[in-house]
Amino acid sequence: MQVTTGKTVIGHSLADKLILYGGLPLVGVVLGFFLPRIADWAVGLRWVPWRRLLEVLATWDALWVGVGGMVAGLLGGLLLGAMALADTLKVTITNESVEFLKNDKTVTVPRNKVTTAFLDGKEIVLLDSTTRELAREKHDQLKGEAHKIPQAFRTHGYPWTDSGDPYEDRFRRWVEDEPELPPGANAVLKARAKGFDDGDKGKADLRELRDEVAKLGYTVKDKDKKQYWRSNNPR
Repeated sequence: MQVTTGKTVIGHSLADKLILYGGLPLVGVVLGFFLPRIADWAVGLRWVPWRRLLEVLATWDALWVGVGGMVAGLLGGLLLGAMALADTLKVTITNESVEFLKNDKTVTVPRNKVTTAFLDGKEIVLLDSTTRELAREKHDQLKGEAHKIPQAFRTHGYPWTDSGDPYEDRFRRWVEDEPELPPGANAVLKARAKGFDDGDKGKADLRELRDEVAKLGYTVKDKDKKQYWRSNNPR
């Protein structure tokens, strides 16, 4: 967590960048240099796939192969580091707003709309006065660092609660054609259920369709590939 004048940043710390942009390329360089030796060792393992390719790599024991492997490992490490950093949630908290950045997508929530903030497992959740979720984002902080998140929000005047979701008891597991939901909401949740097993495309659909459910007046959250819903109307 980084604290500077007027803002607090969670994620994308200097340590994260050193590990991702320093450690991964270094590992790539080492693996690239020893690639022929690694291949020669792996050929002796009966369960290893692509044996023919490994046998070819094991014969490459020239200097240029080591140099080429090091360059490829360096570039591969940098690419993996960039991808990992992009997939790490960055939260910027100020007295005016909260900004969530992940995979080049930004969600900004004005401070004056937030009436409740809390952690739901590893997800940071912000609610408005109607109990609608303004944001639900999974953080990437280690267990030893997660305790700093509440203090970061409190420092900037956000109404944080340590007791978790105040409306947890209102969530119900969704079943197809749920009688207490209108047909439109059931249709969106049915389409959304298909996204759990569709990889990255499915994750994008889950987020997009969650927003569609919110427009219909309901909040949905996921647990173990199951959907749970509640009405946004305060009681």
